[in-house]
Amino acid sequence: MDSFTDVPRIKESSDIGQQQCRVVTEEEWLQKWQMRKIGFHKEQGHRILRKYLDVLLNGRSGLRIFFPLCGKAVEMKCTIAGRFDGIWDRGSLVAINPCDREHYANLMLSLMEGSCCYLLVSVLYDSNKHKGPPFYVPDSEIKSLFGLLISGENITSLKGKVCEIKCLEKVDDFSDQHKAWGLDYFLEVTYLLTLKSVS
Repeated sequence: MDSFTDVPRIKESSDIGQQQCRVVTEEEWLQKWQMRKIGFHKEQGHRILRKYLDVLLNGRSGLRIFFPLCGKAVEMKCTIAGRFDGIWDRGSLVAINPCDREHYANLMLSLMEGSCCYLLVSVLYDSNKHKGPPFYVPDSEIKSLFGLLISGENITSLKGKVCEIKCLEKVDDFSDQHKAWGLDYFLEVTYLLTLKSVS
């Protein structure tokens, strides 16, 4: 895999195209399972979690880590209710219907303890060539859902809580599967979100 800087043909857009109104029905998800189109299930821990585990843990131990929509994630032993010290979101935000993203972001923010580290993976591709999922989520939407609204010198909290957002990497993850979808590029973007107080 190459780093994003090695992929000059890619130009990020804030337009999510036809996906804005796309709703994946329960029947579609059931059909994916019945036809074994579950490429999101991996036999080993995800390479991004292995690479950034120390960032997620931030020198801490005995943490409560949340794995939203984890499926059969081998990284997880038990997830319990409450607020969490860490969140590993490898594919939830890109799997949910785009119209549900704001509700999802509010839920994730409500689950974060004050020192929570949220490792979030998103994807970028030409949203007019694939209906999703996974859904295209531009950087501007990550900022809108989880970040700060800056107006002049005023910083306003979105949804009562805001995160500092750091892009850890953008990696070209283009594969034969993406080519079969009609795509000509597919980027995997990893963010670190940490809660910030706004005065």
